[in-house]
Amino acid sequence: MRVAIVTESFPPDVNGVAHCALRTAEHLARRGHEPLVVAPAGPHDQDPGLDPCPVIRVPSLPLPGYPQVRVALPGRRTAAAIAAHRAELVHLASPFVLGFRGLAAATRLHIPAVAVYQTDLAGYAKTYLNAGESAAWRRIRAVHSAAARTLAPSSASAGALESHGVPRVHLWPRGVDSERFHPARRDEALRRELAPDGELIVGYVGRLAPEKHVELLAGLCEMPGIRVVVVGDGPSAPGLRAALPGAAFLGRRTGLELARLYASFDVFCHTGPFETFCQTVQEAMASGVPVVAPAAGGPLDLVAHGRTGLLVPPLDAAAVRAAVLFLLGDDRLRERYGSAARAAVADRTWEAVGDQLLGHYDQVLGEREAAAA
Repeated sequence: MRVAIVTESFPPDVNGVAHCALRTAEHLARRGHEPLVVAPAGPHDQDPGLDPCPVIRVPSLPLPGYPQVRVALPGRRTAAAIAAHRAELVHLASPFVLGFRGLAAATRLHIPAVAVYQTDLAGYAKTYLNAGESAAWRRIRAVHSAAARTLAPSSASAGALESHGVPRVHLWPRGVDSERFHPARRDEALRRELAPDGELIVGYVGRLAPEKHVELLAGLCEMPGIRVVVVGDGPSAPGLRAALPGAAFLGRRTGLELARLYASFDVFCHTGPFETFCQTVQEAMASGVPVVAPAAGGPLDLVAHGRTGLLVPPLDAAAVRAAVLFLLGDDRLRERYGSAARAAVADRTWEAVGDQLLGHYDQVLGEREAAAA
């Protein structure tokens, strides 16, 4: 099968959209299919030798105020790449700007498109503009309604799409590398480096941006015996350094270094209420770490409250603090939650999830053939 993956982000970008698009391309190639990726060009693109398939980079500009996000410029390169690849299906990863052009090209070429919903654009509009939610949903509805099928990563996301009039919504979760993210990666030397006085470690991993609300961890920084560790970068980093006195800011980490950090946390705390899935929660669970997360969006599917972690009301700093302190106060409870968390996600491999995606592709192509007949 020849598949064109049109994505709003791709490595070396570090975010959920880029990671999922990369894993999708890798799985297609492993299964003997022929993927092509079309993505915005960045200031420092990945070495082509590291890509799992051909990657066409489209000229782009950094988003004002958030240079880590690139916005593709208008042009014909996307349509030309899809046509030259002789794609049988177009995979739209979090379509908004470049994805919209990918969808238009698929329509002109009479190729079915599968749209993957990954970003809560309406929530971001509310956070950054305090307006524009309706306009964001109109754009989302226009793109996803024109696709042959929309894949949502969580039941909350699927419900939101359906409530806003998006048809043909199906559930497709994300995989996790349960070999890389593993409790055995726990590193006592690293723990002594991060918490030299034997403090319990509360970790956050993700973008440092307004919609993540990492400032909700401020109350924990005031508590003796607790060390807050923040992994990631983004436009909010300078303000968060001031808001979280005493926290360790490690910047962006990847690979086995990131896996060691996850496994060395005592509690993982995610604070953002706009997650369509929340891959970092799943990676922490695979690492055998109990999780505190908002009772909203993707974490509702991932975290079994009272078994693998605790769900708290979104944007409630006092609830976050109370939940973390509850877990930190009971070593056996943390161990029990962490073991249950690991067991809950260990089989959610990217291979299994990738095969589910291929099933969706086959169904879309089968429906296309039936309609033509």
